[in-house]
Amino acid sequence: MIRLAVFVILALVVVASAQTAEDTLGEKIKKAFSTPTPTSTPHKKRKSTSKKKSTSSSSSTSKKKHASPSPSASAKPNEESSPTPEPSKTPSATVTPSPSPIATASPEKTKRGAPNATLLPDSLSGFENYPPKVRQLIISALELTTRNLDYKYGSADPANGGMDCSGFVYFLLKQNGIGDVPRDSSEQYIWLRKAGRFEPVVSEKEDSFEFDNLKPGDLLFWTGTYAIQRDPPITHAMIYLGREEKTGGRVMVGASDGRTYQNQQRFGVSVFDFKMPRADKAEIEDGKTRPRFIGYAHLPGLRD
Repeated sequence: MIRLAVFVILALVVVASAQTAEDTLGEKIKKAFSTPTPTSTPHKKRKSTSKKKSTSSSSSTSKKKHASPSPSASAKPNEESSPTPEPSKTPSATVTPSPSPIATASPEKTKRGAPNATLLPDSLSGFENYPPKVRQLIISALELTTRNLDYKYGSADPANGGMDCSGFVYFLLKQNGIGDVPRDSSEQYIWLRKAGRFEPVVSEKEDSFEFDNLKPGDLLFWTGTYAIQRDPPITHAMIYLGREEKTGGRVMVGASDGRTYQNQQRFGVSVFDFKMPRADKAEIEDGKTRPRFIGYAHLPGLRD
């Protein structure tokens, strides 16, 4: 019995030691297998790096995605700038058919009264018998009547669109080689009067003997066509053309602000009827200034 008990105790000791050995061995094995966890941690690090990579890639992609919106933002300015074609209101500038009012101004260019009148030189009675310089003077004068020139006070140049009466005479005589021509009608009268070329007319009758020496190319003078302080008070001058073959009436040429041809008022450089001015009874009684023809003068160099 004692031997059996000792055997059992020894067996228990052996078993216990074996268990402790197994325990230590197991712990060693566990430790051996637990150490691989560091190897797993590399995997975790790789995972983290992959996460970083993924995050970096995702951030880069997100940046790219965020950068891509910027084009969309730039597209928005384009869309917003496209409204700037609101200056399509500039088409309203095309509404500058306001030039159409200029068309209304062109009728004004057709002046007051009837259009300027002109004649062919051959329509003057006996024109072919006029002295050559007289013919040339009259041809030049009639050419000016075809330019639709206005009456323009103070102008002696057709380039200005018109001339006044003495400006017309001044331009025409200069153009035809007659020198020393004064610019003003009063001075033109004095110039010819001093040269002994003036023929006075006192009568108011058109068939007066005082017209016996009147010839084509002569310069005609009036007073009282407008109020002015001038001595002598000559206010108007024109060139005598002769008699119109068709009607037999006397005609003249020059610039006027309302004289008539064929009973129609003309305003500008034109052909006009040469008639003696007639005042009505009321004008005489009121003592108003009225036109009065005072005479004519022969121009130098035309018939010499």
